[in-house]
Amino acid sequence: MNSQYEQTFVDERVVISVGDITLEKVDAIVNAANSSLLGGAGVDGAIHRVGGPAIIEACRKIRRTTHPHGLPTGEAVITTAGELPARHVIHTVGPIFGQHQGQERELLAACYQNCLLLAAQNSLTTIAFPAISTGAYGYPPDEASEVSSAAIAKFLVEDSTLQQIRLVFFRSQDAETFLHHHKFA
Repeated sequence: MNSQYEQTFVDERVVISVGDITLEKVDAIVNAANSSLLGGAGVDGAIHRVGGPAIIEACRKIRRTTHPHGLPTGEAVITTAGELPARHVIHTVGPIFGQHQGQERELLAACYQNCLLLAAQNSLTTIAFPAISTGAYGYPPDEASEVSSAAIAKFLVEDSTLQQIRLVFFRSQDAETFLHHHKFA
């Protein structure tokens, strides 16, 4: 982790850092998944590789039972974290920029809100997020920073369960973009 970029907001309940999300020792890490839940590239691929077969088995069970057609954009589900240092993985499907008839902001906000709600419902106190949709899904990082920080801030006003929300950026450039565009007070 590059401590130069570790900054806190909202009474230190939100931490911005640069690092590898698969190394985070938290109750849950968020997977920026595709709707199949069966692995992919980027963060999704890394989480499945490091977490091992237990994650894919849990995702296959979700596909057989509650989401046979795949996880809809903006929704979230929770599984084991397998071999990861986290206890759980919360999978969410971010919007592909330009593919949702102008609903991208609402769908991205829903990703964060639904992950946080699922964490709180499962009595989790720490969670780590990647920058959802800003990679292969093409969401502009500056706008994603505004949307994600506003969604998190809104959630924290009403929630006391979550003690720490970590926003883990893979590159320092992405953390810098976030720090220039966030909406935290």
